[in-house]
Amino acid sequence: MLSVQQLHVKGRRDDLLPSTSLHAARGELLLVCGTAQDQRTALALTLSGRMKPSSGELRWDGRGGARAVRRASALMDSPGVNEPEQHLSVRDLVTEDLALIPRRYRGALLSKPWLKVNRFEDIAGLWTEQLKPGRRTELLTALALANPETDLLVVDSPDRHSADPTDWLPRLERLAYDDGRPLAVVVTVSAFPEDWTGPAAMIGNSVHLSAPQESRILETEDAK
Repeated sequence: MLSVQQLHVKGRRDDLLPSTSLHAARGELLLVCGTAQDQRTALALTLSGRMKPSSGELRWDGRGGARAVRRASALMDSPGVNEPEQHLSVRDLVTEDLALIPRRYRGALLSKPWLKVNRFEDIAGLWTEQLKPGRRTELLTALALANPETDLLVVDSPDRHSADPTDWLPRLERLAYDDGRPLAVVVTVSAFPEDWTGPAAMIGNSVHLSAPQESRILETEDAK
């Protein structure tokens, strides 16, 4: 389980990440809403152990510190961090990402057979900028899970590619609730899907709430 208490990152002037608390267990998909992209990215980087928080507590399976969570996590499609370069071919992207897998698991992983086994041969010759949002999500999640140590998937703002949640949400739900390999999946979003009733939290809100509760808070704040 990922457990976060009062996680906070100072910025040069304003807080890069206001104090935020949340938790996500294996077999759970958590949506975390924040209106600012830099805050969503800061949260994604911190939750995956790629950025050191200024204060707060971050724990994975009871172990504290960024090292434990970084080893268990994969950060996916974070803008300005590890999103695929637009003028990179899918084949080259796969080659680069497979090379990042720990050597003891890498074996003979090569892009051509990997693309075939995972049924991405139809897009192998495309540039990453040509990928449709749904296919992009399928490809990047498959690459993230090529590392068998990945138990926590942190996805940064998939809704920036498509306002239609059906382009990314069903795939992430299937991964979270997969009986064979249940994952803790945390997804930062600019807004909750209208019909979302699953686990949810707000950046800057230290209370782990359901989506309907979050909506009531937002409505109250808008009315002020």
